[in-house]
Parts: sequence; C-alpha cells; structure tokens
Amino acid sequence: MGKLSIKKWLLFSAMLVAGLLAMFPLQQHPADFSYSASVVLITLLFWSTGFIPPFMAGLIFFALATIFKLIDPSALFSGFSSAAVWLIISGFVIGSAISESGLSRRLAALIAPALTISYPRLVAGLVISAMLLGFVMPSSVGRAVVMLPIGMALAEQIGFSRGSNGRIGIATALALACNMPSFAVLPANIPNMILSGASENLFNVHFGYAEYLFLHFPILGLLKSAIIVALVVYLFPAKIDKSQIAAVTDIEAYDVAKQVKLGVLLIITLLFWITDSWHGINPAWVGLTTAIILLLPKWGIIEPKRFNQSVDFSTVIFVAAALGLGALVNQSGLGNALGQMFSQYLPLSQGGSFLNFMSLSLISTLTGLVATVPGVPTVLTPMATDLANATGFSLPAVLMTQVIGFSTVIFPYQVAPLILAMQLSQEPLTHLLKVTLPLALITLLLLMPLDYLWWLLLGWIS
Repeated sequence: MGKLSIKKWLLFSAMLVAGLLAMFPLQQHPADFSYSASVVLITLLFWSTGFIPPFMAGLIFFALATIFKLIDPSALFSGFSSAAVWLIISGFVIGSAISESGLSRRLAALIAPALTISYPRLVAGLVISAMLLGFVMPSSVGRAVVMLPIGMALAEQIGFSRGSNGRIGIATALALACNMPSFAVLPANIPNMILSGASENLFNVHFGYAEYLFLHFPILGLLKSAIIVALVVYLFPAKIDKSQIAAVTDIEAYDVAKQVKLGVLLIITLLFWITDSWHGINPAWVGLTTAIILLLPKWGIIEPKRFNQSVDFSTVIFVAAALGLGALVNQSGLGNALGQMFSQYLPLSQGGSFLNFMSLSLISTLTGLVATVPGVPTVLTPMATDLANATGFSLPAVLMTQVIGFSTVIFPYQVAPLILAMQLSQEPLTHLLKVTLPLALITLLLLMPLDYLWWLLLGWIS
C-alpha cells in the first residue's frame, strides 16, 4: 500500500467517523458537541496527512464551523487578532529584511570559521546558539526570525543548495531548537506562561524561574537538544566542502549602511523583547513596530509594495485556523471531555507513581494533538485538583507534568512557530515531520522515564 493510498484510507476513515458523529450525535452530549468533534477530526486529519495544503484545510475548518454555527464567529476568527498571528506577520517582515539587506550573509561569514569544521559541529553549534537565545528572548518566533536567515545564509555559503540534505538539516535543526528547549525556560514560550498564569489564578500556585528551570531544563532542554542534533545528522547526512566556503566573495556587494541601520534596530527590538516583563509591552507589538519601521518609505529596508512578497499569508491563515480550532475545542467542551476520557482510560491510581507520572504526561501530549500546544494548559489546568486526588501527587507536580506533555510535539501543526521557521527556510514542512515523529517516540521511551527519575531525585514525587 503506497503513501497516497494510506492517506486516502485515513481520510476516508475520518470522513466516515465524522459522518457517523454528525448523523448520530452522542446521547450524553448536545448535538453541537458531535458536530464539533466531526469538524475537528476532519481538520486534524487534513493537517497531519498533508493531503491538501494546510491553509486550505484551515479555510475548510472556518467554513464548516461557521456554516453549522458551532462557535461564535468572534471567537472562531479571534486568531487573526491574536498576538501570535501578528508576531508571525512581523516576523516574516523582519526575516525578509535580514535576508535582503545581506546582514544574514555577513553574520554567517563571521561564524562560519568556528562552525564549518564539520557538518555535525555546524548543526550542534546552531542548535546551542538557538537554545541559549531562549534565555534572553521570550519569543520562539523572534528566535526563529533571527536564527533562520543566518542559518540559511550559512547553508548557501558552504554550498548547500535548496532541497539538499545539508540545507534541510540546518532548517529543521534551527526550527526545533528555536522552540523545543525553551519549553524548559519559564518565560520563553507562550504555553509556559499560560500554565504559570492559570496555576496562579486558579490555585494560587506560583512557579519560580529557577525552580522551573532546574526541574525541566536538564532533560527537556539539554538532553533533548542533543537528541535533536543526533537525529538531524542521522536523518539528513551531509558533508561540508571546504572549497565551496572559499568561493563565497559577494558579501561586500550589499549596502553596509542598511546593514548597520538594521543591526541597530534589531538590537533595540531585542532589548524590548528581553525586558517585556519590565515595560509590559507584548513582544508581538514590539515586532509589529519594528516591521512598520522596516517598511517605511525611504528610511526602511523593504519597499512597502514588497509587503505581500515578504509575508506568507497561507501560513497566517493556517495559524489563525489552528488557534480557532483550539477555541472550538475549549468552548464546545470537547477538550474537557478528552481530558476526562484520557484520565479514565490511562492507569491513574494512588501509589503507582511511575504509571501516574507517565499517564499524566501522556494526557498532556494527547491533548496537544487536538487542542494544539497552547491549548493544553487551558484545557488541563482546571482539572489539576481531580488529577492530584486520583494520583496522590501534589498539585504543583500535576501541573508541572503538563510541561513534559506539551513539549512533546508530534505534528508540526501543533506549534505555530515551527510552521513559521520552515517557511522562513523555504524548505517543505514535511521534512520537519521526519524529525518530530522519532523525537516524540524517543521522548516517550527515554526522556519521560529519565524525567521521572530526575523528579524522584529532586523530591517532587515519592
């Protein structure tokens, strides 16, 4: 059975189940619940199989949700007004300016001597750089905007053409490294902050920066980053040709004044991103202001008429649809029902600490498949007291298992910054799936048990 026939079979099965749910609504739930489940199922199958372009699946989702009046349009289309979407739009503009000004090539030329000794060293160096950037930049989109143009310029400089293993390896490594390790740094990713805020509002449970970092970073940050490097080098093997590096001589052809202007603007933007907790301005609006300055006539780096070329609006539609799907899952009660179902069918019991730990982590992982990663803390945090009573774990421990789960990404559609990063690299999103699937499996079989031992050692569970 070929790949196409497998996708057709999966899609047919999903359509069949969705049709049955629509014709025979679940008796214990209102009809809208079953209709919402049908629409969510179809959308997720489209996204996970890639049978049609992601933005088309998003448009179909919007159409079905509005035609059947499953959710108020203001909530359904709220993604277009969300900070995440505007951060992505500004990210495209900033990334385009870094590339078009030649700043990415200049920075790549500066770091090339240290990283281009070998392909594994190059991948590892870029992953470490992106991971460390997570400590000072609270936005994974911002990290991708800075790192991807530099990585792609470096790939071009050493002779990795578009579609080559080396270029794909750099793209996937940076896409993951700008996002994955930062789940272990409290203010670095949106789901972390949603969990922290919800925990404080609902239960008055406050997580300190150092406490959160020490609990999660050794396994989910350092070790997972090392595994990302190993997977990328293994799945996309390549060799660096030293003669190709020496052949790049056109860096000086770019306007140095523009590069200096952009460099100063980026430093100011980074300072605002780093100090967002002090001044209170959302990173999205900082990014939007930077994008506007870059588009100003005469002073800017990008001509205003090139805005449409800079921004990939299909990605914007896809991300907005993913956020709208999360809203539908929450408002329809589907997320809560899934969480309760997972808690019933997974082995939760007083005293079975390892099984409880794995089950709680899996509940978070599986919820992320449906509600997307930012939706996990929204769905599961209100259930934390019940889960704590069922397992005997402390309330903070139950809340912290969410981090293990929502940092385990199976499909790229679950995390919007991964989509943006691959769009900036101009490499197909399907290549990222080749890494996320084995990475999720390794996390389940190796990292989660290691995390359990680490938590035992720290006294978080007994």
